[in-house]
Amino acid sequence: MADHNFDIVVVGAGMVGASFAALAAGSSWGQSLRIGVLEASPFVMPDLSDSFDPRVVALTETSRKLLEDVGVWQQIADRRICPYRRMAVWESDGTGHIEFDCSEVRQPSLGHIVENALIVQALLQRLAVLPNVELLCPAQVTGLQRYADGQGVLIELADGSKVSTRLVAAADGARSKVRDLCELPLRQWDYGHQAIVTTVTTEKVHDFTARQRFLPEGPLAFLPLRDEQGDCHRCSIVWSQQSEKATELMALNDAEFCSALSQAGDHCLGEVVAVDKRYCIPLWQRHAVDYVLPGIALLGDAAHTIHPLAGQGVNLGFQDVLVLAEEVQRSLSRDLSPGELNGLQRYQRRRKPHNLGMMATMEGFKRLFESQTLTLRLLRNDGMKLANQLGPVKNLLVRQAMGLG
Repeated sequence: MADHNFDIVVVGAGMVGASFAALAAGSSWGQSLRIGVLEASPFVMPDLSDSFDPRVVALTETSRKLLEDVGVWQQIADRRICPYRRMAVWESDGTGHIEFDCSEVRQPSLGHIVENALIVQALLQRLAVLPNVELLCPAQVTGLQRYADGQGVLIELADGSKVSTRLVAAADGARSKVRDLCELPLRQWDYGHQAIVTTVTTEKVHDFTARQRFLPEGPLAFLPLRDEQGDCHRCSIVWSQQSEKATELMALNDAEFCSALSQAGDHCLGEVVAVDKRYCIPLWQRHAVDYVLPGIALLGDAAHTIHPLAGQGVNLGFQDVLVLAEEVQRSLSRDLSPGELNGLQRYQRRRKPHNLGMMATMEGFKRLFESQTLTLRLLRNDGMKLANQLGPVKNLLVRQAMGLG
């Protein structure tokens, strides 16, 4: 016998899992559903009053609209966000460059840089006031059993309790316990790179411009931040480096690291004058062969992880959320279980090609820009310069990156 019974259980209370729970619970079709949210780690709200979360996301307009629809965007915006109105991309060894401006596509911005922690905080606060949501935390999943009739799943937790549900939406990250317990096969490989992430203070203001420089060892991104007082000298950086080089950079003291970063960034913002605590994250590409089983669906990093060079990982997860919600709604409208397999398979058919396409594109960009052969160097330099001169091509690229079609 189960200790808890729900219609939908979301495993993982990060940005993707919490947004799916909030979207389902707050929608007209989901208000009668009982929704449980399981999170393995205790909730600890970080104090960001004097610092920025080193992990940020470049939200597309589609992702921003999702957060607006679940009722948390204004709360996030009232705290602090930074719209970026321009984007500059260039190569270290050559003259190739391309620039994008929101005015070219008649939009107020190309996107928003937002700290992960602020999004999670707002979503958890939203879940806390939804009457049909129950948060169980810490709640570590240790076992899964699918009922013989295919109409539900029994979840076993580390404390010995059991949770029954008709649908498990697994958003428990790249090392998904649910995925492993279901023995869903995974294709993965190590990039041999690590991403150094931190927040820096720069000599010059960022002018609401996201900057990315491609170096032989990996890309470096400066993502603009703005604090509550409106100061624009802070940026979040994502610096992808070969693992051995990343270890060397992490061993530098702050002054040495700032100097190396200034040089790697071509002094695009003058000198980097200060750096917060640095974090180093190994980079892997992962993709589940199948996202679904009867009563079970993988979302976000549990289904796919990609190289961070275009900042699309969380945005792909948010698109998973939107599509899974649509398919669950369709099943419910036909008096079927939210975990009905045909509906979940439609979700997989709609999301898998798009995710695979984005992963292939990012892999192609990575290989193109890390190659030092003369032919490819000339090709990418000439290609970037040509694209920068062709307005329709640039507009198509930026609209796709913004999720506008």
